[in-house]
Amino acid sequence: MAVPVRLPARAAGKSRQGTGTGRPRALLVGGGLGLVLCAVAVVHLGMGSSGVGIADVVAVLTGGGTAHAEDVLLGSRLPRTVTGLVVGIAVGVSGVLVQGATRNPLAAPDTLGVNAGAYFAVVLVAYTGLDLGPVPSGAAAFAGGLLAIGIVYLLSSGGVLTPGRVLLAGATVALAGTAAAEFLQMLDVEATRGLFFWGNGTLMQSDLQRPLITGAIVLAVACAAPLLARPLDLLALGDETASAMGVRVERIRPAAFLIAVLLSATAVSLAGPIGFIGLIAPVIVRTLGIRAHALLMPLAGLLACAVLLGADAASQVIVPPSAVYTSEIPVGVVTALIGGPVFMLLARRISTGDADTGAAVAVSGRRRAPAYAVVLGGGLAVLALAMVVSLRLGDVQIGYGQIVSALTGVTDPVTESIVSYRLPRILVAALAGACLAVAGAAVQAVVRNPLAEPGLIGVTAGASLGAVAVIVAVPTAPAIALPSAAGIGGVLMLLVVVLIARGPRRGGVRAGLDPTRVVLVGLGAAATAMSLVNIMVVSSQMNISAALSWLAGSTYGRDYDALGWLAVPAVVALLLILAARPVNLLALGDELPRALGLELGRARLLVLGAGAVLAAGTAAAVGAVGFVGLVAPHLARRLVGNNGARMIPLAAILGALLVVTADAVGRWLLAPTEIPVGIVTALLGAPYLVWLLRRTKASDGSM
Repeated sequence: MAVPVRLPARAAGKSRQGTGTGRPRALLVGGGLGLVLCAVAVVHLGMGSSGVGIADVVAVLTGGGTAHAEDVLLGSRLPRTVTGLVVGIAVGVSGVLVQGATRNPLAAPDTLGVNAGAYFAVVLVAYTGLDLGPVPSGAAAFAGGLLAIGIVYLLSSGGVLTPGRVLLAGATVALAGTAAAEFLQMLDVEATRGLFFWGNGTLMQSDLQRPLITGAIVLAVACAAPLLARPLDLLALGDETASAMGVRVERIRPAAFLIAVLLSATAVSLAGPIGFIGLIAPVIVRTLGIRAHALLMPLAGLLACAVLLGADAASQVIVPPSAVYTSEIPVGVVTALIGGPVFMLLARRISTGDADTGAAVAVSGRRRAPAYAVVLGGGLAVLALAMVVSLRLGDVQIGYGQIVSALTGVTDPVTESIVSYRLPRILVAALAGACLAVAGAAVQAVVRNPLAEPGLIGVTAGASLGAVAVIVAVPTAPAIALPSAAGIGGVLMLLVVVLIARGPRRGGVRAGLDPTRVVLVGLGAAATAMSLVNIMVVSSQMNISAALSWLAGSTYGRDYDALGWLAVPAVVALLLILAARPVNLLALGDELPRALGLELGRARLLVLGAGAVLAAGTAAAVGAVGFVGLVAPHLARRLVGNNGARMIPLAAILGALLVVTADAVGRWLLAPTEIPVGIVTALLGAPYLVWLLRRTKASDGSM
């Protein structure tokens, strides 16, 4: 999975130097990191709600202290700190291995889907009711992580392995694995609260047995990693150069991935998926001047331990120690809050390898498309049929005759109440799906990337942040405040993503809008926004189960009032359909629209703003529903071509059909338990995204 990231001459030179000339610097950096880690560990041991502070911990460590302080230290504090050390070493070393094997500073076990695959495997084992020990549980996580990185390799192979292509494949697998794990979690309502904490990463342990057993495995595997140090140093110079110097590239790269997956999967089995630490620790150590992998691995492990323990201490400071256990912030949320902005800045600087030319959303028209009227009429007919079938499905099924009677006002009270409950949510699902599809078409036209679905570029997360902020800060706010805050949050988030994604100035010239960079920056922005959302949810004592359902996207309990929230997005969608010509021109690149008289900057801003309003307004009504804005426009292009006047209306119909179908499946599959519509669309959309990535032509950037 080689990624052709160009190294600066200075970096290449330092890679050639080996470890000799960098040893004094390494001793200085290592000594400093060691002192920092010791200080952070002592502070971490002193954090908690049992009244035992740092002074008590120091007294116990020096041979004094009370019996109560010793019991607290050995019973809860020490297992938690040891867990942080074990996980920190695992993710730090695995991050170095993955970045060394891919030559990509944005690569890490979490960004390549390994953590999500391991997480899903552990959740699947837990769902089956099996009580595995530390070693079998780690083996299951290893199998899931290995499967995930194998899928990433299959998705990104078959062409030029650009950094953007590999990272998008990793994001796809991560989304699919996380959605599948959330689906299993939703099946057990009673365990949702506990799964929320473990699923976001937590260092809490009941005793020292599990951390010590897992730690022994991590140390044994980590000791094998330096054997790859010299080959990875040479691999940084390029595959051809490394091969010429005797490196068996076809063996070294899989070996690095194998060890990295084993380390990260072991960490997931112990503490859940903790993201970004394995990404930022190697980057920071390289920034300090350490580039030889023999030194980079242990120092990145030390720094990862310090950052992770510091983040866990911060999670206990955000919510006072007197708060109940269920209110503590999971450490993975804090690491995402730290790592998300770092990921965005790195994505701003990296060369994705994707040219900013041409119409990246163009679809090959090798076969003659059917008549537009036939396709549009067929889509409307299928949508109507799906809505009627959806009226039947649920914990109580009714017949078609009863539906007709209820709609005409001649039926029994029970059937009438069922239809009156289901009909508004079906209408909300249809309108929300249509708005999300049009939003996806708008964003894709500007970014010129069919992967630029509003959820993937941070708009939905920004809307969620705005809505939850209103719920937490002003719980008595009028109903109009929620969609307004969601709309503002989504628009602001999109503006931030676009500004960062434009890249730094070179030679006084602002870089162009790289389509892949927009998605990568959006992923970092979404992670940051969702970490803030999770912090607000937990710290404000919100109902976590209800909050998770809303954040996953749900039409549960929606009535006709929710249709009013969708009025503004619906009007914006109609305006975008009427303004199809500018949307068409935006998808053609920069030069041609300017030659045809389009004021490119203003048009981009207006269309992006419209897409953000659509996505954010929809999120206010039904929560975070993903993949609709990706799947529906792409299917519409394949059916009727790229003409926005035809594609956008059909995309709206297909989006409505997708969400209505997802809502029906979510109500029927495990009735009376409901699966949030966002989980179902993710389970349906992730395989489609996998297929879309697989058929990408790396040579011309089209999809």
